[in-house]
Amino acid sequence: MIEIKRKSVIPIYGVAVLWALYCLIFPLFRTWHLVVLACSGVLAYAVLTLIFPGKVELIEVPEEPERTGDEKIDALLAEGEKAVSEMSRLRESIPDEDVRLKLDEIIPVTDSIFKKLLYEPGVYKQVRRFADYYLPTTIKLLHTYDRFGKSGSGGENIMGTLKQIDSALDAILSSYKKFFDSLFADRALDIETDIDVLETILKRDGLL
Repeated sequence: MIEIKRKSVIPIYGVAVLWALYCLIFPLFRTWHLVVLACSGVLAYAVLTLIFPGKVELIEVPEEPERTGDEKIDALLAEGEKAVSEMSRLRESIPDEDVRLKLDEIIPVTDSIFKKLLYEPGVYKQVRRFADYYLPTTIKLLHTYDRFGKSGSGGENIMGTLKQIDSALDAILSSYKKFFDSLFADRALDIETDIDVLETILKRDGLL
């Protein structure tokens, strides 16, 4: 958030009204009339600015997307952001509440899979495969659901397709969660190894 001060237009209008009234009442044939007019305008503007200082507005500044500095990884991160944005758009477009609830889980998991690249660049190949094979099919299914759902027809083929996609989203959610968990396999193995080493040292020193 940043603060932006908006000046009030009242002081400007006030000076304009003052000058208009002055010109109607007093002739401007003499120089001193012009001086008085100018000084009164400056004084009126200063007083009105104190009385009507304007207002401060809070403007939300969009955050810059996180990047690693690695061109290849950053390109994949950008793909992920685009995919998450499209899934979010479809989520708002699809009226079915059950599908929306499933997307409320699928979208954050998808985002987390790509964000893993920020901290574990070593999972690039897995995430690249996810982006190339799994994600496009999911988005294609959502596009189909959105299009068929808005067709206004309750025909057997359309309803059957919608039901199939709805059911497939359950499998997609489960698969996405398992895929995300698999990205931690190496780290879990490292932790297990660290614990084994620690236990060995503690046993050797008679502390365990």
